[in-house]
Amino acid sequence: MNPTDSMAERLREAVLTMPMAQTLKLGLRRIEPGHVELEMPIQDAWCFRPGQLQAAAVCAAADFAAVAAAATLLPPGFINATIDGTLKILAPARGSQLVARGRVVHAARLLTVCAAEVFAVDDGNETLCATWLGTARNIDTAGRP
Repeated sequence: MNPTDSMAERLREAVLTMPMAQTLKLGLRRIEPGHVELEMPIQDAWCFRPGQLQAAAVCAAADFAAVAAAATLLPPGFINATIDGTLKILAPARGSQLVARGRVVHAARLLTVCAAEVFAVDDGNETLCATWLGTARNIDTAGRP
């Protein structure tokens, strides 16, 4: 197994076992160093009007994608966590699913700045509906329970 496969499997395990990721039915479509693409079905439970997602669900997808992208650059034994983020809604999130594309803006030892673009997918057509910019704290888990 090459190192990228190992990193992708660790990330898949870390993200997809989180209760919130399971509740949102997130799926990881692409994992590469510094980049993650995920999908999320648009569910009525997260809509404030029929077929239109609330900002909280859009924000969650963006956060997961961006911070997961940041995690792809961490060495073994490290985890990360969101410490801040800003969502900008650009269009209604309507359709059958969201696609969030996360990327690293700047990686450092303690903090990683990351971003995501979120697209609403309707009949195969993508509409940019939000952007997210945030910071992840990198945490060394060596010697910690």
